[in-house]
Amino acid sequence: MDNYTLTPTPKTPRLYFNSESGDFEISGRSIPENSIEFYRPLMEWLDQYVTAPSTKTRMTINLEYFNTSSSKCLVEIFRKLEKTLEKSDVKILWHYEEEEEDMMESGEDFKKIIKVPLELVVAK
Repeated sequence: MDNYTLTPTPKTPRLYFNSESGDFEISGRSIPENSIEFYRPLMEWLDQYVTAPSTKTRMTINLEYFNTSSSKCLVEIFRKLEKTLEKSDVKILWHYEEEEEDMMESGEDFKKIIKVPLELVVAK
């Protein structure tokens, strides 16, 4: 299975999804014109990944900002990762700047609604 990568733009995040190592990253800003269309190829990639995941899956989220529609897509990404819990040691690392309370609260909100372990990490 090929990796899924996308270079960031001012409105879209960097996407790095390595199927072999299980290292995943979403970083930057996520305010695309159409979040569903933007994340659709990644969702399709994840549908393949969950059938034969790496033994260890680490999702790093390091977003400066994301809009409401991106938030819905993040939940869908996390839900797909839930499907790998029996086959893979899955963890989400939610990075945020110490002064960014909104990002910390978003991480806490996601933590409450998903089954995948989510760790809040203060950026240094």
